Amino acid sequence: MARQIVKTFSNVSSLLTVSPSPVWKTQKTGCEMVNAMLLSLLPVFLLAIIHFGLGAIRVTALSAGVALLTWSACEKITKRTHPFGTHYALLTGTLFAFLLPASAPWWLASVGAVCSIILGSVVYGGIGSNPLCAPLVGWAICKISWPTFMDIDLSMLNTTLTSPLSQIKYTGLPVSGHVSFLGLFLGEQLGGLGAAQIVAVLAAGIFLLVRGYIRPFAPLAFLVGVAGTSLVYWLIDSSLYASPLFHLLAGHVLFAAFFLVTDWGSSPVGKLPLVTFGLTAGVLVVVIRTYGVYPDGVAFAVLLANLLTPLLDTLRPKPLSVGAGRKA
Repeated sequence: MARQIVKTFSNVSSLLTVSPSPVWKTQKTGCEMVNAMLLSLLPVFLLAIIHFGLGAIRVTALSAGVALLTWSACEKITKRTHPFGTHYALLTGTLFAFLLPASAPWWLASVGAVCSIILGSVVYGGIGSNPLCAPLVGWAICKISWPTFMDIDLSMLNTTLTSPLSQIKYTGLPVSGHVSFLGLFLGEQLGGLGAAQIVAVLAAGIFLLVRGYIRPFAPLAFLVGVAGTSLVYWLIDSSLYASPLFHLLAGHVLFAAFFLVTDWGSSPVGKLPLVTFGLTAGVLVVVIRTYGVYPDGVAFAVLLANLLTPLLDTLRPKPLSVGAGRKA
């Protein structure tokens, strides 16, 4: 019987893999990209004020301010600073605020902003190290802990606007069938004070794509996933399930496509992983809306897809060797 030969360090790769973290090569600086996203959110904020009044200003200012204070406190405690940490904190607080109803109490916006910064980013190492989308972490904690205050229908009884997703969830398609698609596009619906401003969100997303601040793979795949899955259900029974256009315009789908799915730390890097990530999140949105207890499943769908990011990052095209096509 031949003696077994064991090569030195032959199994090191199976024990420990040391490699640089995946990066996205771009000509834009991190500070420039964050500032561009903040600038693109300005029209969204203005439309939110038009539809929801001073409540939009109160919630956004409070959430963004608390996020800035929390980030500054964390930098002092950890004795670590980041060149554009305050800009990132401002963006995180603003995105979280845009997911809240305009009537959210001050303590809810404050607690959510603190959770978004600390539990969504700082505990994992800061910018780019978060495995989950930071604003959604704060949103999920508030949604599970205080569902009544996060319920947009219950907290916005003093407005004439309605939530089409709640209508289709609790009263059926015949009621939601009277919803105007043009009205949804113009933001005439209850939802997150910023996420419901569809026309402004779409304009912001196009601006970010054209200027190269976000890549198109995940957003487009996410929208295709939502539209494709809802189309399948609609073709099965159009009297029971809503159309793809309804799913795209209602709720937070477009806002998530351009501002949540594209989060740097919690999304994959390669093109194939990004497409798979977007499609997975898009399919989960419709599945949660159809079978789940929440009318709008966007936030939970993105968070679930975030959990798959480490696995999706391993999807790479198989390399071709130089002599692959030659005969021995």
